[in-house]
This record gives sequence, C-alpha cells and structure tokens, in this order.
Amino acid sequence: MKNGWRTKKLGEVATLQRGFDLPASDRIGGNFPLVSSSGISDTHHKGPVRGPGVVTGRSGSIGNVFFIENDFWPLNTVLYVKNFHGNDPRFVFRLLENFDLKRYATGSGVPTLNRNFVHDELVNIPSLREQQRIARILDEAFDDIAAAKANAEKNLENARSLFESHLQAVFTQHEKRWPLKKLDVLCDKITDGTHNSPPYVESGIPMLDSKHVRDDFVIDDTEPEKFITRETDKLLAKRCKPRTGDILISSRGTIGKIAIVREGQDFNIMGNMILIRLASGISREFVAFYLLSMVRHIESISRGVAQKGLYLSQMREYELPLAPASRQVEIAKQLKLLSVEIQRLEALYQHKLNLLGSLKKSLLQQAFTGQF
Repeated sequence: MKNGWRTKKLGEVATLQRGFDLPASDRIGGNFPLVSSSGISDTHHKGPVRGPGVVTGRSGSIGNVFFIENDFWPLNTVLYVKNFHGNDPRFVFRLLENFDLKRYATGSGVPTLNRNFVHDELVNIPSLREQQRIARILDEAFDDIAAAKANAEKNLENARSLFESHLQAVFTQHEKRWPLKKLDVLCDKITDGTHNSPPYVESGIPMLDSKHVRDDFVIDDTEPEKFITRETDKLLAKRCKPRTGDILISSRGTIGKIAIVREGQDFNIMGNMILIRLASGISREFVAFYLLSMVRHIESISRGVAQKGLYLSQMREYELPLAPASRQVEIAKQLKLLSVEIQRLEALYQHKLNLLGSLKKSLLQQAFTGQF
C-alpha cells in the first residue's frame, strides 16, 4: 500500500443510511431532487439531506452510484451517505463506483443491498488532500470518457439511421410502379408456432422463440433453453416446422424482428413467431428487407391491451409491392452489401464503447490501489 494510506472499514469512511418514505400522493414539486435507485426521478419541495451527497440503490436497481450536488430527498429505495467522516465526497463517490456493490445484494426476488454487510469491508484511504487530487484527476478523465462515449453512441445511432432511411427510400421510390400483392398469395405456407407447452426434455430438438432472433436476419439456435423429442417435433410439424429459407417474424413482445432459417438448422418454434414460406421465384431476402423497412407499420397494426401481438390474419392480408424477379435479386444484393458495411461500422463503434468502459474501470482500480 502506498505511503500515507490507511486501511479502514468502509463504515468508518462513509456511513450509509436508508432513504425516507415518501408516497407519490405526498410529493409536491419543488427545487429539491427526489433520488431513487435509478437516479433523480422527480422533485420535491423539501430536501432533508444536505448536499453534496452520494446515493446508491438499496432495492431493485443496485450498483449505480450517483453524486448529488445540492440538498436532496433520498427515497426509501436508496442508501445515502449520512456521514463522510471528514472525507472528500467526490472521492467517496468514486470509491463506491469502484466497489462493485452488486455483490452485496441479497434476495431471490427483488435484490436488496444490506448496508451492514458493506460497512465491514476494508478499504484503503489516503489523506484528504490526496483524496481531492485523485478525485480531480478522475473527474477530468471521466468527463473526457463521457464525451468520447457520447460521440461513439451518436455515430452508432447515425449508422443505424442511415441504413433505415436508405431501406425506406429503396422501397418507397419504386413501390408505386410495382403491383401490390397480399402476403398470403405469395406464400406456400404462412403459419405460427405452437401455442401449447409441449413436454420438454433435457436434450433433443431445440424449441426457439422470438428472443432467439438476432440482427441481420439471424435465428440463433446455439443456446436453446428448451428441447423436445424428435417424436414431439414430428407432431408439431403438422402445424409448423421451419425449413431452410423460411422467414420468421416475431409476433409477441418485441414485434417485427425478422430472421431467415439457414441451411442445416433444425428446430421448432413457439407461438410468438410467425413462419412465412414463400412460393418459388420470389426472393426471400427481398421480402425480408421489405418487412424490415415496414417494422414500425407492422408494430402499429399489432393488437392487444396487456401485450400487443401480431396475428396470422393480419400478416396474411399484409400487402407488399412485388418487383420483377430479377429486380428483387438485385435490390436484395445491394441492401445486403450496405447492411454488411453498416454492421462493420456498428461493430467498430461498439468496440470503442467497450474500450471506454474498460478504461473507466481500469482508472478506478489504479486510483484506489495508489497508482496515481
């Protein structure tokens, strides 16, 4: 440990206290932030805790730590630092950020953070002047990281928006010249998976649902959670059994996610996916890209109060503009090339975001092991 640092219990550095009850009916808007386990959620006309303050989630969302500049009202779902024991609040804020509070959560339902467990943990603490120096260095570094992260996130958003706008333009540019055809007319089969729970086994044929649909028209069968026997699979095949080239579209939960079954994949599907098996001579990629361009419209026609859903009857009646066969292939090829390039850009920006996250963790670790 670096000279001048001392080992103390966390409770001797920062005493955590449960926040205060405040029913929604008693809340009156004002100048003081109401702080919940996810951060500032509202305002109130009273602020019983003097700022600056440090707050972390006690119940529900655990692990995030918030620095509050002014007086505030911590709700009962949080723990706040009641006593800094003469330590620098910004230093304590960064210390708790580095502390991995999630590992102290208890409870199988709603996780809860027990402050008594945290208070007994040992931490290394420098002098007040050194605390302030470390806090300044981290604040400056994290401001730069936040700016770089915001820029990468904006670039990631722009890349996705570029593809979406181009996708829209391709079809709206020509659709008036192409005849509208109901999807039912273009299909050899359009159905959905089973709505009953079949008998599951430890291994066998994967039973997939909408959460297995990934970007780029991929249905991911690598990590199935449920399996059925080959015999059950054959029984379900009377209703639905995906084949190579079939289009799958999610119809419950996240609506409009699209996949194309790849060669060699062997699985069956639950009722929250619709299967579209096109007639010969129609490009499955062309249809899949068109459906992708119309995802927002597909979501808008979904029905249901508690949970919206897309129904077979709706998809059978869904109309799409059908380009000549050679044009279908050409458009699908162009869109695929653009999609690959957009994915390359997305991967690049996501990698940058991951590096920035790792850099923040590394700086915190260095700061609290005396390497600054």
